[in-house]
Amino acid sequence: MADYSTLIFERDDGIATITLNRPDRLNAFNRAMMEELVSVFDDTDADDAVRAVIVTGAGRAFCAGADLGEGGSTFDYDKRKGADDYKVGGVHRDGGGMVTLRIFNSLKPVICAVNGPAVGIGMTMQLPMDIRIASTDARFGFVFSRRGITPEAASSWFLPRIVGISTALEWCYSGRVFNAQEARDRGLVRSLHAPEELQSAAQAIAREIADNAAPVSVALTRQMMWRMLGTDHPMEAHRVDSRSIESRGRSADVREGVNAFLEKRQANFPDRVSKDMPDFFPWWDEPEFR
Repeated sequence: MADYSTLIFERDDGIATITLNRPDRLNAFNRAMMEELVSVFDDTDADDAVRAVIVTGAGRAFCAGADLGEGGSTFDYDKRKGADDYKVGGVHRDGGGMVTLRIFNSLKPVICAVNGPAVGIGMTMQLPMDIRIASTDARFGFVFSRRGITPEAASSWFLPRIVGISTALEWCYSGRVFNAQEARDRGLVRSLHAPEELQSAAQAIAREIADNAAPVSVALTRQMMWRMLGTDHPMEAHRVDSRSIESRGRSADVREGVNAFLEKRQANFPDRVSKDMPDFFPWWDEPEFR
C-alpha cells in the first residue's frame, strides 16, 4: 500500500474513501495528486475487501482545479518540470486524462461526494465516477475557456454523455461557475444534501452496494455500461451480455445468490474480482470486439 502526500486513503468495512487533501490550496490538482490518484485506484482494484469507493475533498473545497502556482506558464509543457515523463509520440499526455482514464477502468463502483467548489480538473475528474452527489454549498465550473485553454481529462467524451451536448457546450463555452441546484437540475449530480449530511449519504449509497451485490457482477456491469456508451450498435452489447450471462450463470456466485433469495437470507458471494473475472475479460482487447 502506497503512502500518499496529497490524499487520505481509508478503508472501513468494504468501503474505501479517498479524500483530496491539500486544503490549504483548496485541494488544487498538481502532478503529485495526479500520480497518486492513478496509484490509489490501482490499490482499490487490487483489494478484494474494497467493494465501493467514495471520493471527496478535505476542508471547504472539493478541488479548485489545477494548481496555478506557476502563473501563466502553468499549462506550458515546455516549461513544466518533468512534463516529458509523460510524452507519447511527441505529444505530452494530459495529466487529468490519465486520472479519468484510470477511473474509467476501475473494477469498483465510484461515488463522488462533492463537498464544495469543483472547477476545472476538479470538475472533470468526477465525470467517470459513477454516482455524483453534492453538498448544497458546492459550486461547479468548466472554466477552461476563461483560462485560454480547452476542456481536458477526456471531458469532451464524458460530459455530453452525462448532460447532453447542448448543456455541455453551454457550460464549456461560457466557462461560468454554477450552483449545486443547476447541477442537479441538468443531471450532473444525483442529489443534493446539507453539508453535514453529505458523507452519510455517500456512505449509504456505498453500503447498499457493498452489502448486497456480487463484486464480480458489479465489476462486469460497470465496464459493460460505460463501454457500451461508445459502441455503434446494440449487437455489440448483445455479444458481451451473452458471454457474461453464460459465464456468471455457472458461477458459485449465482448459486449463492439464487439460494439466498429462496431461503430469504443475506447472500455471501464467494467470487472475488482478483481471481474470478471471466476468461473473456477484458473483452475490448479481443479482435472480434474491436
